Amino acid sequence: MYIFDLDGTITDTNGVWQNVDLEFLARRNLPHTPEYQRMVERSIAPIAARFTKEYYHLPESPEDIMAEWDRLAERHYRELAPLKPGAEAFLRQCAAQGRPMALFTACRPAMCRAALDRFHLTGLFRPIVFAEELGLEKRDPRCFLRLSELLDVPPEHCTLFDDSPDNCATAVKAGMSAAGVYDAYYEARQEELKSVCSWYVRSFEELLQEYSQL
Repeated sequence: MYIFDLDGTITDTNGVWQNVDLEFLARRNLPHTPEYQRMVERSIAPIAARFTKEYYHLPESPEDIMAEWDRLAERHYRELAPLKPGAEAFLRQCAAQGRPMALFTACRPAMCRAALDRFHLTGLFRPIVFAEELGLEKRDPRCFLRLSELLDVPPEHCTLFDDSPDNCATAVKAGMSAAGVYDAYYEARQEELKSVCSWYVRSFEELLQEYSQL
């Protein structure tokens, strides 16, 4: 089973959420600190919203914070954000070969569906699983074990395609294989990504002729 991440792997959207954070905080004249960035990046929205409320002592509820984030991000997913180079061709090539594929993302469900529908990719994945609905962050090994149960596929028969060194390392700890996908968001951590993954690509375009070897 091939398992694909969305943000930074299939879609070029890692920067969207950082821009959302910056705009959200700028509206309140609050600093965007390295500590805050470390805590919220790649987290699921409910946990990130609770942390944001507590970290900045905000009067808004976590639900209100998430709703504002969604409003700031929605247009990017529905209209603007591009796919990563070679991603669509690789996904369709895998589908044509009958390779089972799932999507596992920490992205907000509505944003994810908007992006996949926009590029007519939704039907390629069976199923689409949201970390938010599991209530677990992708940095938690339990989330990949739970995902394996939902897919009814043993971890050792799963390969995760992801741009995050943390997510890939966690999947490997859970017994999966990991294929690292370059994204500029993690530019400074590429050697770390390579060290935890069985395969690494700068672009899916590299796999269009060689994917059968994975």
